[in-house]
Amino acid sequence: MKDRHEIIPGVVSNEPGSSLKNSTSNYRRGQKPEFNGSTCINCFFCWVFCPENAIIVEHEKVAGINYDYCKGCGICVNECPVKREPLPLIMVDERVEI
Repeated sequence: MKDRHEIIPGVVSNEPGSSLKNSTSNYRRGQKPEFNGSTCINCFFCWVFCPENAIIVEHEKVAGINYDYCKGCGICVNECPVKREPLPLIMVDERVEI
């Protein structure tokens, strides 16, 4: 499995699902989605619209976010139909480990 630093810029990958083989977590810049399973209605909108396949589904329910693939784009948060507090998905500031 290649790290993003080993991929030559400008290369087109002809292999479908390449984001599953190449970590995209280093693309996040400051925020990441946080999942609250107690308010999730399991509509799977987040799973359908996530461009990196970072939504974890277990036993036919949304179970969380795989941060190895999440690039922090926020599409999952925007597509979630639940609009009452507490929300199932929110964007939070990412802590940087030093």
